[in-house]
Amino acid sequence: MRIIDRQTAYKGHYKLSQLRVQDGEKVLERERFEPGTAVAALVRHTGSGQYILARQYRIGPEKELVELAAGMVDEGEEPATAIRRELQEELGYDVDQLEQIARIFPSPGNSAEIITVFYAEVSRQSGPGGGLASENERIEAVEFSADELFTAEFEDAKTIIAVQWAKLRK
Repeated sequence: MRIIDRQTAYKGHYKLSQLRVQDGEKVLERERFEPGTAVAALVRHTGSGQYILARQYRIGPEKELVELAAGMVDEGEEPATAIRRELQEELGYDVDQLEQIARIFPSPGNSAEIITVFYAEVSRQSGPGGGLASENERIEAVEFSADELFTAEFEDAKTIIAVQWAKLRK
């Protein structure tokens, strides 16, 4: 299979492309959601041992979710730089240690999104967190002990991956 034509079907907050895909002698029409490149991190406070996640309203499921702090990578920005920025904006923490867990395609059948998932250790809060008003973010930090984190039920795939990674390292 190979893409033989690509047109922008919609470009707003996100982009949607119309693709023509050559599959042998057949030509298939497909749409591809192109939200960009994202980062997320499972955050652990080294002083308290607590894990810090983010609660916010998500438009996809139309409800609040508790998930990893996350955000988009700006053009030309490295994922590690982006996650440090996002953790400061969303949770108010400076990162002491950062380790990449995985680089994933959360829905490769219809989306070009790539998420780099990190584990971050923090020890000091230097800002208020809560997200940026200019991005209409209202984020609440939620703390979990290791036992609470490992027994909680999450609906977000990147969070499930990071929690399973942490369980395996325990």
